This record gives sequence, C-alpha cells and structure tokens, in this order.
Amino acid sequence: MSHLAETILSLAQALPEGGLLSAKEFLHLASRAAIDQTLVRLTREGKLIRVGRGAYAAPIPSRFGSRPPSTEAVVEAIESAVGEVIVVNGATAANALGLTTQVPTREVFFTSGRSRKLQLGQRIVELRHGNRWQLVLGKRPAGMAIRALSWLGPEKANAAVTTLRNKLPPEEWAAIRSARSVLPSWMARAVSEASEHG
Repeated sequence: MSHLAETILSLAQALPEGGLLSAKEFLHLASRAAIDQTLVRLTREGKLIRVGRGAYAAPIPSRFGSRPPSTEAVVEAIESAVGEVIVVNGATAANALGLTTQVPTREVFFTSGRSRKLQLGQRIVELRHGNRWQLVLGKRPAGMAIRALSWLGPEKANAAVTTLRNKLPPEEWAAIRSARSVLPSWMARAVSEASEHG
C-alpha cells in the first residue's frame, strides 16, 4: 500500500463514526489526480465508502463485517464541518411527535445548504434545500412541530396544533408562537387560533 493510501486510511480511521474526508485535505501530499485515484481504489477495496460527491467515510467494523456509518453520525459530521443546519423532514417529525403512525420509508432531511443525495451502503439519504421557515427553531421540538404541520397540511393543521399545544412544554409552544411571522399564513393562523382558545 502506498504512503498516500496509508495516510488517507489512518486519518479516516481516526475520525469518529460518520466523519468525512475529501481529496482537498491531502493536496499537500500528492497531485489531485493521484489523490482521487487512491480514494477510488480504497473505495473499490472496501476500505472507504463514497458517501457523496467528493466525500468519503470509513466503514464501521462490526461482528457481522463492516457497515456504513449511521445517518445521524454523517449528518452531524456535515453540520460541524460545513456549518449547515440539517433537520428531519415533516413526515419524520410528525411520526416522532406522535401525530401520525405512518413511518417514513425514505430518509429525507432539510438543509440550509445545497440539495444532494448521500449513499450509505444500500441507504440513500436525501438532503433537500429547505426554506427559511422549514429550518426555523432547528432540531428542538418546536422546530419539529413546524415541519410536522407543514407535512400534515392546512386541512389537518387545526387538530394537530391543538394536540401539539397540549403535548409540548410551554417554552416550546412559546417558541412556535414567536416564529409566526416567518411561517406560511395558514400555519400562523392555526397557531394563533390555538393560542386564543388555550
């Protein structure tokens, strides 16, 4: 194995699960072409996983062989490396908050960055560029509630908002109310009406 391949592998294995590396990190060691060839070869040999365009991660050893890193670990790595906001989509949020028993079949996240797909073994994780209001309040329950309402739509909004008002801690409900100015008008109206009746 070349010195370059050894260096790439040792860095990949030193990263926490889901930690990503790219060719640019090794430009001080070799030409871009040589780095790209080495990354492709290491991926073919199963020593690295190509997660997305220009992004690689180490497979995680387990007693059943190796597995791709978890979606959560990769999402956290992207957030900390690039500073993107990445949050679960409305269907996942609605399920987590008990507003639906429907379990999403695809892993879809909203991101403040560009839309793209990640390949984690057999799993495809979709990052979709989200509107500002879809990302408001981030990962906290209030942010999840806003995305859940978006997924449920205007027809189910009033019933869902009433459920959320009773279910969420007061500070989370207050956060949703304070975000009304950036929400779609139908959602802001449902939140206002639930607040008046409460």
